[in-house]
Amino acid sequence: MSDLSAFPITQRWPAAHPDRIQLYSLNTPNGVKASIMLEELGIPYEAHLVDIMKSESKLPEFEALNPNGKIPAMIDPNGPDGKPIGLFESGAILLYLAEKTGKFLPKDAGKRWETIQWLFFQMAGIGPMFGQVGFFNKFAGREWEDKRPLERYVSESKRLLGVLDRQLDGRTWIVGDEYTIADIATLGWVNNLVTFYNARELVGFDNFPNVIAWLERGMSRPGVERGLKIPSR
Repeated sequence: MSDLSAFPITQRWPAAHPDRIQLYSLNTPNGVKASIMLEELGIPYEAHLVDIMKSESKLPEFEALNPNGKIPAMIDPNGPDGKPIGLFESGAILLYLAEKTGKFLPKDAGKRWETIQWLFFQMAGIGPMFGQVGFFNKFAGREWEDKRPLERYVSESKRLLGVLDRQLDGRTWIVGDEYTIADIATLGWVNNLVTFYNARELVGFDNFPNVIAWLERGMSRPGVERGLKIPSR
């Protein structure tokens, strides 16, 4: 049996199955990247709910694994050389799982780097910008009298959707015919923008037909459907 006692997080969220990957998360757009990936891979894992609304990601036990205090975080009891490894940052988790399993990251070197660059596009652009739209449109920022921040983030989100729409022209998935971690990283954010954040009309989402078709394809995948709900409150 795997010994995870070196990780303080397991004291707060004990592992019922310490031989499985331990996921500490919530079904936010960042959190579901990891759960979708694990569901798509079909490998055993154990999901632990970290309620960010109760500041549980700021607990010392959690920050011992992720000093940045953000979900998701993960422990693989069977990491490199068979030793447990703890990871944070959703993009790093996707890359790690893809490398570990040989899935959802093309073996062709050119396609592999194309996938990685679109993963970084999500991490550096889509995630931060869409998140700000959510804050200023749905959460506390909507009460702000000055609407210039919302206008700025809406404008940038439209631009990013345009970039994605052009990339998807004539393609099934972001890098072509192969479904990859670039899609897994991006689907939850685009879906959240037009559902939970109530920003479909705000960003003119219906002006991006390639993105709409891609989102529909992604949402129809059983692994995506399951992953979007894990772990929910």
